Amino acid sequence: MAWFVGRRLVWALFATFLVVTLTFALLAASPNPETSQAAWQAAQDGSDPEEARALVDQQHGAGDSLTTQYVSYMVSMFSLDWGQSTTYNEDVTSVIANAWVYSAITVIPATIIAVVVGFGIGLYSATHQYTTADYAATLVAFFGVSIPNFWFAIVLMLVFGELLGLTPISYDSEVPFWSLEHLSYLVLPITVLATAAVASEMRYARAEALEYVSATWTKTARAKGLSETAVTIRHVFRPATVPLVTILVADLVGIIFATAYVVEVIFGIPGLGYVSYQALVRMDTPLVLATTLIPVFVTIVANLCQDLAYTVLDPRIDYEGRSP
Repeated sequence: MAWFVGRRLVWALFATFLVVTLTFALLAASPNPETSQAAWQAAQDGSDPEEARALVDQQHGAGDSLTTQYVSYMVSMFSLDWGQSTTYNEDVTSVIANAWVYSAITVIPATIIAVVVGFGIGLYSATHQYTTADYAATLVAFFGVSIPNFWFAIVLMLVFGELLGLTPISYDSEVPFWSLEHLSYLVLPITVLATAAVASEMRYARAEALEYVSATWTKTARAKGLSETAVTIRHVFRPATVPLVTILVADLVGIIFATAYVVEVIFGIPGLGYVSYQALVRMDTPLVLATTLIPVFVTIVANLCQDLAYTVLDPRIDYEGRSP
């Protein structure tokens, strides 16, 4: 087990290195809009546009060779000295430290809702197959998976914000953090995040649980007089959790991280997604690399935790000889 965990941690660092390298290459090949804007402004003011371009390039480190820029950024990334953000005029680590809280207050509740509600409805739907509740759950699942998140967010804003006036539309960071008013700003973003995640987890939970609803050991447990609740939890849900853990990490992390970026931009929540969007628009390379590194590393570590969780759910699983 220790050898397996060690190899996976090394692989996590290597995979993170590859992603950051690819991100740097894409940014290096992309034009910087600030350079053109500075040159245009200099021309309007009667200054030399080329000097303005050179000044912006120097501020972004583009005056050095590509190799020098790459080595500098990679050393900074792995030494946690992530440089200065030109967008926010402060250290990248300070920007991340201020932004992650706003992402957490939407992502964590959405994750909890997705796991509890998604698995619960999926399990109920599997044990009540072809009933009205099963058909309704299937309809909800298809709705949640099919509807575009950005469109759903805009519709909720228009209906509950503009037409009904029940919730605020745009996030206000000046509102006291621990207050009911602040909670009202989070209702719609969490709803959008949780909808797709709940639908996905419910669909998978139903499919996995159906394999065990009519299994031989399930029928034997019922014949021995166990209650339906005990049969469902111990003989249906527990064996279904092993494959569901794989789906939970791979699918849930992807859905929530990807959707959170869109939701934060639409609702104006100053989380990691919104910060990353602003950094991309303004070609703030240190901040882009940092906001790329964090979700990638979290996803890789989450997959490691997923593999370790297998031994808890099914002690028969052995890690000897497994590759990372």
